[in-house]
Order: sequence, then structure tokens, then C-alpha cells
Amino acid sequence: MSAIKTAADIVGGQAALARALDVKPPTVNQWVKGERRVPAEQCPSIERATSGKVRCEDLRPDVAWDVLRMQAGEPEAAKAA
Repeated sequence: MSAIKTAADIVGGQAALARALDVKPPTVNQWVKGERRVPAEQCPSIERATSGKVRCEDLRPDVAWDVLRMQAGEPEAAKAA
């Protein structure tokens, strides 16, 4: 199962995730179907919405989250990644 599908399931479905992110439900559906990538700027919100069960690294492994976490002052989170 994809990380974004898992995130949607955790928060109660694609519509619930869309509401949590303030995006339209078809946008989340496109992410789940793989038609569009989850934008990197949405990943931290998804991580928070899932209480860390789905991490930014799961959603977008192509982004250097460890560097971004260090710059944001989250050294412990970066070590865990």
C-alpha cells in the first residue's frame, strides 16, 4: 500500500485528508492513484495529520528530509530518519 493511501486511511479517508490539508478531494485521489506526486510542501502536514505514522520520507523519498529537518532545528528527528 502506498504511503499516501495509508495516510488517507489513518485520517478517515481521502475526503478527510483533503479537508485536513485544505485541498480538494480529487487532488488527494490523484496522489493515491499515482497520477500526481504529493507536493513536498504538503508532506509535513500529512505527517502531522497521521501523528507521525506516515513520515515525509515515506511520501517523498526523493527529498532530503534529513537536511530540512536539521535546518528546522529537529536534530533528533533527522537522526531517526
